[in-house]
This record gives sequence, C-alpha cells and structure tokens, in this order.
Amino acid sequence: MVDVILGLQWGDEGKGKIVDYFAPRYDVIARFQGGPNAGHTLYVQDKKVVLHQIPSGIFHENTINLIGNGVVLDPITLRKECETVASFGIDYKKNLFIAQRAHIILPTHRALDKASELSKGNDKIGSTLKGISPAYMDKTGRNGIRMGDLLDKTFTTQYIKLRLKHQRLLDSLNFQEDILKWEEEFLDAIDFMREFNIVNGEYFINDKIQQGKKVLAEGAQGSMLDVDFGTFPFVTSSNTISAGVCTGLGIAPQKIKEVMGVTKAYCTRVGSGPFPSELHDETGEELRKIGQEFGATTGRPRRCGWIDLVSLRFACMINGVTKLIMTKADVLDAFHELKLCREYIVDNKKTTEVPYQMTKVSIEPVWQSFKGWKKDITSIRDQSALPVEMVEYVQFIDQYLGVKIKYISNGPGRDQLIKID
Repeated sequence: MVDVILGLQWGDEGKGKIVDYFAPRYDVIARFQGGPNAGHTLYVQDKKVVLHQIPSGIFHENTINLIGNGVVLDPITLRKECETVASFGIDYKKNLFIAQRAHIILPTHRALDKASELSKGNDKIGSTLKGISPAYMDKTGRNGIRMGDLLDKTFTTQYIKLRLKHQRLLDSLNFQEDILKWEEEFLDAIDFMREFNIVNGEYFINDKIQQGKKVLAEGAQGSMLDVDFGTFPFVTSSNTISAGVCTGLGIAPQKIKEVMGVTKAYCTRVGSGPFPSELHDETGEELRKIGQEFGATTGRPRRCGWIDLVSLRFACMINGVTKLIMTKADVLDAFHELKLCREYIVDNKKTTEVPYQMTKVSIEPVWQSFKGWKKDITSIRDQSALPVEMVEYVQFIDQYLGVKIKYISNGPGRDQLIKID
C-alpha cells in the first residue's frame, strides 16, 4: 500500500510538517521527484529545520527513507543536510537509502542554470539556480550521471566527458564565472555519497510493499508547477503530480491508495509566472507578513493572494485527490473579510477551467466573500471549537472541490493539526 502527500498549489503549502506528522504511521517515506529547490520545513526539538532532498521521515528512528530515481540530487546540498540531521543525534546512514537510478546535479549544471537564466533578460523563469533543469535535460537527453555510476570505475571518464560538453555550452552563453571551487567541493561530496546505502530503488520499494509495509510517497513543489500540467513555461522540470510517484519510484498505479493533497487556506507563489488570485495591495502584504511568506530554500518573498478554487479543483482532478489538508488557516485569523476565487473571466468570458496557456490570455478572478472569524484559533485541538465562520468557509470549499478537507493546520507545531470528521 502506498499513500501520497503532495502540494496542490505552487509549492510552499507546508507539506514538510504534514509528512512529519503522518510519518510515524508509515514504515517507509520516499521522495519521488524534484531536487534541492524543495524546502520542507520541520520543527524538531522546537528548532526549525529545512530539508531539501532528504525525506521528511528522517527524524523518526524506525522509519526507512528512500530518495527515489525521479529525484535529481546535489551531493553538496545533501552533505550539508546530513550534517544538520546528525546534529540532532540521528544516524542518517542507518535509515537513508538512495536509488541507483537517481541523477546527480553537477557544478556545470548549476552554471548552465545561471547562464540560461541570465540570457533570458526580462523573460526569466525565476529559477532557484540549483541546476535542476539542466540535470533533467541531461536525463531526458540520455547524458546524465546517476548514483549507480559512483560505484563504477568509469565514473571519472563519464564526469569529464559530460563536463566538457557543458563547458562548450557555457562558452556559447559567454559564461565567465570560475566554477573550480564548486567542482572541488563537489568531488569531496561525491566521496561522501559513496558511503550511502545505494540501492536498486524499484526492487527495494516493491519488496517493502510485498512485505506489507506502509509507504508514504512525498512530493516536492506543487501541482501547478508540474512540467506537463502546470503554468508552463513557469514550472519546475519534473512531474509533481501523483502520476510522478509511479515513474519516480518504480511502482505500479494500482499500488496507490490515498492521495492526500495539501493546500494553504490562501495562496502563494515564488518567482515569475501567472497567479490569477494574487493581491497587489495591503491585504496581500498582510498575508505575507502574518504568514511569514519567504522561501525556505531561497529566502525570496512569496507573492500572496486569496485561495484559487479554479486551479485547486484542476489539481484535485489530475491527482485523483482523496482527502485534503488545509495549512496555515491561523493566518486568516486577523481578517474581517475573506475572499476566494470561484471563477475566471478569461478574455471576457466566465469559466471554471484552467486555460492551456495562462501567459497568453487575460485572466480576472471572480471573487466570493466570506465573513472572517476574527478569533485566535491556534490553541484549538478539536473541530467542535472551530468558529462558525470558519466552518462555513471550509464547507464551501469542500462542496466546490468535491473533496473534503480532513485536517486543518492551525500553527507550525506538530500538535497543531485538527482532524475533521
């Protein structure tokens, strides 16, 4: 049995806390896509920890953590993460496994990412410059280096060959920065990576399923950043939706049971790209301030707006979401009036469908207003104590989406999660 937790917006929905909350119920936590552009924030021993590549179950002693073949790994970032995990007394080598087929991000991938973004001028995608896109390009172009290659005697030859190819591309983009320091750090981290449990990931995970182990697949970014179904070209380079679990771990579709979709009680986005419900006023600024909306990986201020039910229903549809988890509901405590986007006006016509190419049409949100609850909900632990106004807000969302919100997060703490019957 495999359950899935993934984001339904543009990432930053608070998935890390949710995975951490559910982790004790599972035997295996597996990351199935993305790279170090992910930032899953956890609170361990009352300290804030941000994981970028390691699955969020690493702080649970008896939980196996697998980095699947759909992930692109930065060895330098992984080593730093491991040092952070070790500072909490966790033996990460015991319960962390990496699929042989996972691709590796090279220093030249990072350089290509930066050079490409600089060349776009005002048409920047808003890349985190972590080398993720070039690494996936090499994967689909059949040039990449994988974790299993680290154990092969031809690794150095493979690395030099790919590096030379990248250097020619960098020269064509007139990239002048010296990356020798990056390379030195990278090669040290490669030696560190060889000490890990590098496994045949698809056999590893299917063997656990065969044994009756409970598996939780952990997604990174959000559904509206999916390379196929997101707001292209302002997307990430992997499949962030539930279908990516199958290709990113090597499991069959019928093994998936629950698909738990995470959404904020409002909406945010980092970087460039369409955002129909974005607020450019004091309300948007207040959401950012109260919600502390700054990127866990980049520190960039997030764009903020009211919840967008049009895109959320689209995300529920393509993922086959079976239950919803709403995060950061407490951020709305301060507002007298709440709004949500229930329709788009696209080129003067109303629709409840997400357009094929958001960047090429004019989109105006159609708002529905709700009375705010103006009450501190952070200490509430039972749904019976929720304000009436909040219950009405949640019930409308349930009915619109056709999927029920089963958990509401009302603060960053592990215990601040209200179960809804």
